Amino acid sequence: MDEFRWEKFIFLRRMLIWMKLPSFLRCSRRDCGRTFDLHDRILACSECGDLLEVVVDPGEIDPCDLKRVWKERRTSWDELDASGVWRFREFLPGYNSAVVTMGEGNVPLVRGRVAAEWADVEDLRFKHLGWNPTGSFKDLGMTAGMTEAKYTGATTVACASTGNTAAALAAYAARGGMKARVYLPAGQASANKLAQALDFGAEVVQISGSFDTALEEMLGGGDRDVYFLNSINPFRIEGQKTAMFELMEQCGWNPPDYLFVPGGNLGNSSAFGKAFIELKQYGFIQRVPKMIIVQAAGANPLARMWRSGTTELEIVAQPETVATAIRIGNPRSWRKAIEAVRFTGGTITDVTDKEIGEAKAAIGQDGIGCEPASATTLAGISKLRKSGEVPRDASIVAVLTGHVLKDTEYIIKRHEELSAQAV
Repeated sequence: MDEFRWEKFIFLRRMLIWMKLPSFLRCSRRDCGRTFDLHDRILACSECGDLLEVVVDPGEIDPCDLKRVWKERRTSWDELDASGVWRFREFLPGYNSAVVTMGEGNVPLVRGRVAAEWADVEDLRFKHLGWNPTGSFKDLGMTAGMTEAKYTGATTVACASTGNTAAALAAYAARGGMKARVYLPAGQASANKLAQALDFGAEVVQISGSFDTALEEMLGGGDRDVYFLNSINPFRIEGQKTAMFELMEQCGWNPPDYLFVPGGNLGNSSAFGKAFIELKQYGFIQRVPKMIIVQAAGANPLARMWRSGTTELEIVAQPETVATAIRIGNPRSWRKAIEAVRFTGGTITDVTDKEIGEAKAAIGQDGIGCEPASATTLAGISKLRKSGEVPRDASIVAVLTGHVLKDTEYIIKRHEELSAQAV
């Protein structure tokens, strides 16, 4: 068999394997573990009420071979290969119809210089997920969630949001030919994010209260024809986990010592933990980075729980922080996030709005930029460096989740305040 025919055979074989993956849904609570059909339109276990997770068995794989395949796909013009999510499709559910994608993922790993000096560390890099199509990490989960929605025949999709999820949902729904409905806490989403959702054609429902109120309002609507796409949707988590597949590839499959992640509704933390479990289980990496979740002090239920050593989350009834993307007092994925932190040997901390502002300014001086919620990671690095919990010579990757243009009002207001103080 000549080389071309052999490569074609291997390609078709891999595609057939992907299309026939024995995937299913499973309760994420280990002492329950009830399973469901992959395409059941449910968001919680009918037995214990906890969140679900997608289980994908990639079958017999050679990590070295798959690493080469994933790298080679970067040179392909195929729509699936051009996506930094679907490029890793062996670890995603398979579909026999077109996926909804806009070439998401494939964001660079950028070294921080000013930021590293500010935080007193030697080796700091930023994984900037804000450099995605709609300006946030939400696109990674939305391509997977929207593809599942379309596959199941949904015509309307919905989410509760502080802004970024709304923008991503609206954009991907438009690409997938579906109607979008977003529930936003009135007056709490930045004008930049609201403008995105409107521009992409979403129906905007403004709710009096917090993000948590908006989520309850959406879930309690009783419209079974609407497909919900918050991070409680397990397919969102599948898309978001690929950020760590890409990060490990960029690190030459040599994980950093620490990974710092902002903590809001905790879907990202859960997704990254799931990625590390799978990558280690199947032999792609030999160790995992210690994952540090950083919350804002005014919206810190998980950090409080971690410090107190309790086993149940105490909700923050009125969360308040300038980091609007993580202004969440009742994170639904907290159990998954706790499991991820324990698996990686990490920890959970929180930082003040003042520390967030200073960290954001340092990131800006590196020419990188981010929205306030993203800067919690650098603020967390500085805090744990001062306490001695993170060594100065540790290799660190900080995840930035939102683009600098996501909240321009915050930037202008902060600089006006600084100018007034200097007078």
